[in-house]
Amino acid sequence: MTRPAVAAPFPIQTIPRLGGGMLTLGVTETPGNWQLVVVYRGLHCPLCKAYLSTLQDLFDGFTADGVEVVAVSGDGEDKARAFADEVGLTLPVGYGMTTQQMQALGLWISTPRSPKETDRPFPEPGLFVINAEGMLQVADISNAPWARPDLAFVRRGIAYVRQNGQPIRGTYSGA
Repeated sequence: MTRPAVAAPFPIQTIPRLGGGMLTLGVTETPGNWQLVVVYRGLHCPLCKAYLSTLQDLFDGFTADGVEVVAVSGDGEDKARAFADEVGLTLPVGYGMTTQQMQALGLWISTPRSPKETDRPFPEPGLFVINAEGMLQVADISNAPWARPDLAFVRRGIAYVRQNGQPIRGTYSGA
């Protein structure tokens, strides 16, 4: 499996959006904005509910900073709606990511342990920051729901990088 490279164009994905329409991962609605894409496991994951509740709490701050936030999963529409309702999400939520889309983002994919957990393969957590030029600025891909970056710290980090013109890190390719 390959992972998206930082300092390279983000692999654009289009998925259905709760409430209608489509979400385009890797393309902002407002030129000059950045995008934060948070991939969550699905309705069955209590840690995802807590994490996305925190994301919702920070949503207005990200928006004020010029960062467009989206949360996406492989859940079908009904489960994604139940998740959003339970957590109280008003931020944009995408659903129905295919395993091919998950693989294109370099996500770890798990098989459900039982039908009670979920009904299809699902992505493990991922967080991607795409800058105003459509380049992947930050990638955090985990194979466990409890290993994710602190969202308040991510917000502060994005603000610092933008205010200080910091380069994309992790681009060393050898001498």
